Amino acid sequence: MHEASKVSVIMPAYNSEAYIAGAIESVLHQTWDNWELWVIDDASTDPTVKIVEEYAQLYPNIHIIKNPINRGAGAARNKGIKAATGDYIAFLDADDLWMPLKLEEQLKFMQEHDLAMTFSSYILIDEDGKLLQKEIKALPHLTYQKLLKSNYVGNLTGIYDVRKVGKVYAPVIRKRQDWALWLEILKKVGSTRAITAPLACYRVRKNSVSGNKWKLLRHNYRIYRSFLEYGFLKSLGAMSRFLWEHFLVKNRQVKKLK
Repeated sequence: MHEASKVSVIMPAYNSEAYIAGAIESVLHQTWDNWELWVIDDASTDPTVKIVEEYAQLYPNIHIIKNPINRGAGAARNKGIKAATGDYIAFLDADDLWMPLKLEEQLKFMQEHDLAMTFSSYILIDEDGKLLQKEIKALPHLTYQKLLKSNYVGNLTGIYDVRKVGKVYAPVIRKRQDWALWLEILKKVGSTRAITAPLACYRVRKNSVSGNKWKLLRHNYRIYRSFLEYGFLKSLGAMSRFLWEHFLVKNRQVKKLK
């Protein structure tokens, strides 16, 4: 492992007062200590900025960017990617958490297998941080064609090597932009491998897009039609494959936490 390898952690935040300290603490507790954290506040109206600024005063590798208007998580992440100076770029939303070995394990895994990007399994917690006794298992091997069918990369676990693929940005859309980013990377490299042990905790929020099936379908259709620029009929075909994959095949990745 190259000790000098630096990870840029990108954290979009909007009215995250209740959770952002926990997210930042989970970065501070990483066993891999060569990192920088870019928090991009998306015009919060609560004390989110104040909380982040207090951390930034204590830790010189924590930075904050303030958006004057709310533009969504994708645009916020892109600002962080642009500012990043690390060899690797990783993502953590302001309401999620990393386990302490997350970065160390992934960097070691990427070097051992010569990977441009990787991801891992993760566990689900509720809004209060309590375990929901569910784990989302990562596919050990993921191809671009498989990712086209449904998003198998938990964004809070994803990390990519800037030296191998350059800086990859998400399209400026409100939803599912994380899926588009990983599609762009896998289109370049073809396939990758994942760590099947859980390295992060995803907080299940009420009224989330993933919990609203109709919104999910609409946003996924836009990925095929607008981002990938499929024609109408090809988009419908892709959506039929998505429905099968997401609701029947992908559910096999949800396991009861042991």
